[in-house]
Amino acid sequence: MPMEVFNRYEKKYFVTDEQLQRVLAAIEEHMTPDKHNRTGGTYSISNIYYDTPDDYLIRTSLTHPSYKEKLRLRTYGIPGKSDEAFLEIKKKVEGLVNKRRTSISLTDAYGFMEEKGAVLPAVYTNPQVIKELLFMVNRYELMPKVMIAYDRLAFFEKGNPDLRISFDTNIRGRRNDLRLESGNFGRLIVPRGFWLMEIKTARAMPLWLAALLSEEEIRRVSFSKYGREYEQHLALAEDPLLSPAYKYNIGKDGLKQCWIH
Repeated sequence: MPMEVFNRYEKKYFVTDEQLQRVLAAIEEHMTPDKHNRTGGTYSISNIYYDTPDDYLIRTSLTHPSYKEKLRLRTYGIPGKSDEAFLEIKKKVEGLVNKRRTSISLTDAYGFMEEKGAVLPAVYTNPQVIKELLFMVNRYELMPKVMIAYDRLAFFEKGNPDLRISFDTNIRGRRNDLRLESGNFGRLIVPRGFWLMEIKTARAMPLWLAALLSEEEIRRVSFSKYGREYEQHLALAEDPLLSPAYKYNIGKDGLKQCWIH
């Protein structure tokens, strides 16, 4: 049974294509690719984020409160309607991330969310998570708001599955055709050439990894895929003539965005 409950700290960084090659070479001695990366290439992850009609969850998240939560539907690759999906609740309390999810068919997931939990899936692996999902869908008037997809490399530390490092690129999103079986196309949220590196662990960072970050001058950033997409959505809504092209710089404060008119 896949792991369905996670409690860990998630630290985020940006690396360039050039840095990525050096980082991968350095971590090879300590880490092993996850099951999706064993052929050497990236794999795609697609998510539908649910929110209230007035975007309460993401607006609250962007104020950096001590507690925040989100609900999303996730698949790996482009699924068929009967393929496996995951309904996930992700909460963050004082920096500690708690993620709870349950495996479910994509069709059942749609029915569960569209009927506000009134239609329970026939088979599911974690009834406790279903109860928590029911509480959340009844607390909020949730609806699908955005699809966000990306291509990932992921690794586990040898002998220590607690430590996981992922690298996401080609991060993109769309607000139309919010069906995961339709494909993972969308507008770029972060331009090509940059990778979002996430270090996920419930323990202290190992010395070899801390030394690597210092040597490469890779600095921690505050970044949310859904949050960045929402900010871009608002900017485009305010100025429809705004070009979808934009440029980024990485400095001491992390990823900087400048819109190009």
